[in-house]
Amino acid sequence: MTQVTLKDQEHLFESFKNGDEKSFAHIFDIHYRSLCYFATPITQDALQAEDIVADCMYKLWQQRATFKTLQNIKAFLYISCRNACLNHLRNLKRRNSAQELYLSQLESSEDTILYQIIETEVLSLLDDEIESLPEKCRAVFKLIYIDNKKTDEIAAILGISDKTVRGHKARAIELLKTQLLKKGVSSLILLAFLFLIDAS
Repeated sequence: MTQVTLKDQEHLFESFKNGDEKSFAHIFDIHYRSLCYFATPITQDALQAEDIVADCMYKLWQQRATFKTLQNIKAFLYISCRNACLNHLRNLKRRNSAQELYLSQLESSEDTILYQIIETEVLSLLDDEIESLPEKCRAVFKLIYIDNKKTDEIAAILGISDKTVRGHKARAIELLKTQLLKKGVSSLILLAFLFLIDAS
């Protein structure tokens, strides 16, 4: 991952505020994937999640002159995405059990949103490493952490045993931890990753 200097960040922010479309495209690229990771488990609908994220990005562009820092932008995007997901769930005539659970959590606790942000940020940072996993390990990892599927559901989808699912999950986690350490990833990110996998 390319390191962005403070000067570069300041230039990006000022250009964005002044209506530079290339700067907006850069900010879009920085946050889009993480926000989709964030919205997909909540909505249980990847296409709906993408629509929500696109709407949030449009609102960001419309309100660009009101922001004071890049962190304000990030906070705005997550809060807007969370609220849009919440409204989507409330407006559904029928909700499945996972959607009902997210709706109740989002309405009652800010801890849920914090955990979701940590989870999606870590998954986004790990994206290249996830894609490099062996095929079955990658499939199992994505079904668990991105699609929120349970072991028996994954076994049915992939046509393998529950034990095999757990084996692929364990191998994926070990491979990712090894890659993080090899790349000198900060202890904070590694801690967040361990928090993510232990909570699942």
